[in-house]
Amino acid sequence: MLNRTLPSRRSMLKGAAFAAFALPTWYLEEVLAQDAPAAPKSPNDVPTFMLVGGGGRGRAIAREAQRFARLVAVCDVDARHAEGAAVELAQSQREADAKAGRSPASEKIRQYQDFRMMIEAEKNVPIQLTATPDHWHTLVNLRALHAGKDVYSEKPLTLTIDEGKHLVATVKQTGRVLQTGSQQRSDPQFRLACELVHNGRVGKLQKVTTIVPAGLREGPFQPQPVPKQLDWDMWLGQAPKVEYMAERAGPTFRFFYDYSGGTITDWGAHHNDIALWGMGLDRSGPTSVEARRLVEPIAGGYTTVPEYEVTYTYDNGVVHTCRTTTADTIYGAERRKTEPGERRNGVVFEGTDGWIYVRRGVLEASNPSIIKDPLPPGAKRLYTSNDHMGNFFECVRTRKAPVAEAEIGHRSVSVCHLGAISTRLGRKLQWDPQKEQFVGDDEANRMVAREQRKPWTYDVATA
Repeated sequence: MLNRTLPSRRSMLKGAAFAAFALPTWYLEEVLAQDAPAAPKSPNDVPTFMLVGGGGRGRAIAREAQRFARLVAVCDVDARHAEGAAVELAQSQREADAKAGRSPASEKIRQYQDFRMMIEAEKNVPIQLTATPDHWHTLVNLRALHAGKDVYSEKPLTLTIDEGKHLVATVKQTGRVLQTGSQQRSDPQFRLACELVHNGRVGKLQKVTTIVPAGLREGPFQPQPVPKQLDWDMWLGQAPKVEYMAERAGPTFRFFYDYSGGTITDWGAHHNDIALWGMGLDRSGPTSVEARRLVEPIAGGYTTVPEYEVTYTYDNGVVHTCRTTTADTIYGAERRKTEPGERRNGVVFEGTDGWIYVRRGVLEASNPSIIKDPLPPGAKRLYTSNDHMGNFFECVRTRKAPVAEAEIGHRSVSVCHLGAISTRLGRKLQWDPQKEQFVGDDEANRMVAREQRKPWTYDVATA
């Protein structure tokens, strides 16, 4: 997990935690001196929140949030998930309350199977956490925003670029706080890598490479009976009506285009976000995109392209490549051994004077001095957050913008969506990042949005 509570200064300087953060001493001292997000001041200061999506990821982010707030309701279209989450998170709530010296909650966590009913019934709950499959993020978030709730939403923020435009507009209209779950924005390693690039440590930036895991290539799959506790029609939501398959409803949903975009919108939403941050273009985007399909999916199986290479170009001349690697075990059995020194699942910034490579737990450079030498006074510094969930709750209190606000989350996943569209069409596309549309390509522009199966259209957000 990236959202960790920083150890004490003494334990950090003993060396083990230092290695885990892969930070130079000068930056480590800065991180230790930075204020941690404030916990609630008293039992009466503890806000409440509700959770949509009671699976593994939903429970994980709920436990993080319980440091700052109290969970009162959970919703999942699978009644088994809702019940399991309510039981498990009630226990973690008791532990969080005891650790913070708060009185234990007197009421059980309430359970729902329809997020609309929960939002209506829990009018006085000010915060919602969203951890549904990707194709449900936007409609659930829009409904919560219009109901006056602040939202922490798992990444990727949207299923389509059009959804992101709606979401950004709604955040501005309602004045609510939305944090995208791009936790690497709150990891000091990634922030330092971007700050070093911004301050010219690699010279003039020329090339960025984001490396993501290869997707699954399996199938064909057969329809199965719908589990009794699952509302399958609602799980499908805006996606096309199809027969139930466990592969679609489980964690592997992300390998079907109906619900996600494959690894480019999964890990790509993390690493392409860092690429844009390092380039200083996290409120813009590329001007062209061209993808190559390296491996084809199996007919009747997962539909997303499992291995690919996507090349983006930007107005500043930087070339950005997002490619898959098979040297990992994240999505299944390892296909081959990692070569010595091979870069995988991370981000590389290359310039005229050297390179920087960053992934979780690793920060390297072509010359050690690029990292080890402190930045001078007056150097450009980026938004400081060392606790992603803590940053969200701080922003709920202060009403300032979080480190991964709606527009940033939208722009980051838009890069991923562009890559997925080019991969599916099999050709180079020109993109206007200001107008957020393709140039001279009607077929590609139709893929900026998707047909939404009724009644799960944008209307559900305000009905």
